[in-house]
Amino acid sequence: MKKPIKKWRIETVLNFSGIRQWSIKSLTLIGFSLVAIPLTFALLYGANQVNKLSQQGSSAIINVAELVKINRQLSIEMNKLQRFASQYVVLEEQGLYEQFIQQKDKLTQMITTEMVIYQDEPLNQLSQQLFTEIEQLNLHQPNSINVSKKSLELLQEEFKALSSVSQMINFRSNELISSHAQQMKISADSLRTTMLNSLLSIPLTIVIAGVFILLIIRPLRQLSAKIYRLEQGHFQQKITFSGSKEIKEIADALELMRARLHALELQKSSFIRHISHELKTPLAAIREGTELLYDNSVGPLNDDQQEITNILKVSVSRLQNLIEDLLDFNIVLDSTSLQDAEKSQLTSIIEQSINDRKLDIQSKQVTVDSDLTPLIVQTNAKQLSVILDNILSNAIKYSPQGGKITIQSYLESHEIILKIIDQGPGIPSSAQQQVFDAFYQGPPPNDSNIKSSGLGLTIVKELLMRLNGDIKLTSFPAPKHGLMVTLRFPYHVQGK
Repeated sequence: MKKPIKKWRIETVLNFSGIRQWSIKSLTLIGFSLVAIPLTFALLYGANQVNKLSQQGSSAIINVAELVKINRQLSIEMNKLQRFASQYVVLEEQGLYEQFIQQKDKLTQMITTEMVIYQDEPLNQLSQQLFTEIEQLNLHQPNSINVSKKSLELLQEEFKALSSVSQMINFRSNELISSHAQQMKISADSLRTTMLNSLLSIPLTIVIAGVFILLIIRPLRQLSAKIYRLEQGHFQQKITFSGSKEIKEIADALELMRARLHALELQKSSFIRHISHELKTPLAAIREGTELLYDNSVGPLNDDQQEITNILKVSVSRLQNLIEDLLDFNIVLDSTSLQDAEKSQLTSIIEQSINDRKLDIQSKQVTVDSDLTPLIVQTNAKQLSVILDNILSNAIKYSPQGGKITIQSYLESHEIILKIIDQGPGIPSSAQQQVFDAFYQGPPPNDSNIKSSGLGLTIVKELLMRLNGDIKLTSFPAPKHGLMVTLRFPYHVQGK
């Protein structure tokens, strides 16, 4: 029960708000727009996020580089300050004291100008603490009347305190660097998640594109099915179509063409039936009279008269065959005669065709060898008989005197294969397509009394097309000679 419900829902969506009535141009533009909008939004949003990440990354890298540089420089300047102080305490040179004062001013200046630019309260507090302690650093003993130098041990203790603050600054700087790196990682992960979410727009666009492709292709396929019916010669069913403006215009043109073709078909069928009937009536009288003359029923004839009656007899027989071919060809033109399918034994139809050509077979002393698989087919027995009769007639006509015709039938991959093989001259490959043209006649066989109207293979080709079948001609080269006609049509049949 679920499949019909799903199908109903799909049909409801496709018919919603008369969307099927829209023109192909409108469907194309709307479909393109609906596909482009989510993709454009995803692209712009992704580009904006990448730009933000790039700016954030650049800022973080610059800050990290500055922190590393300042920490290194601070460490260097602190080492210089300690060295000058220690040298002065040991050597008591005035120049070393002046260098100490200059280095002290340089260090405090660096702290006030470079460390305070970071918007980090702990780092600023540590910088201020370092600045204060450096300012308070002195090389003389405090509260002494006589100016005297500090001891080296006391000086080293003070520098240990400064070094401790410097290490805390360095530790805080490393924390800031790690924080920047973590923020970069979080931003990158967020961008990756955003981009992956943006990819969800791709299935959405594919679904939208698929819906609009279906809306465009579906009516074209329906139209193709109607055209195929015309190609098969089914002109009775009226072509009606509701859909886009362009497709409806094509359908209207096809309906007009169908009506004209149907009218022409009826006219042709009526004409052939009428002319055939009108010709057969006087022809029967002419043939009967000719037979009486030829058999000397009304008196003996001299040799010249006998020859003339023989010519009349052959010509009347040929004319009768032409009329019968026209009637067979009318079966092709009249598509209503192809609608009566019935269960038929294929072997019986083949044997009946052989029996109908028994006189022709005997006159040429041809041997017919059959290897038939019993098959029950669901088809129009009349049209299948016409197909077999025309092919068998050609095989007999082109076979040499005393030749052999082989007929085979079997089932292969749900298709009926029927082969008729003769020992005639075959058909050149250059003419194998022309022989299916109406009224085309190839070179006649030697010493043949059977004349051709040029409609036989045309009838076969048309009727096989109605059966969704096919015909293939294969000529055997010298010295073997011969032609193999292979018929192939579906085995859409019930039971054996």
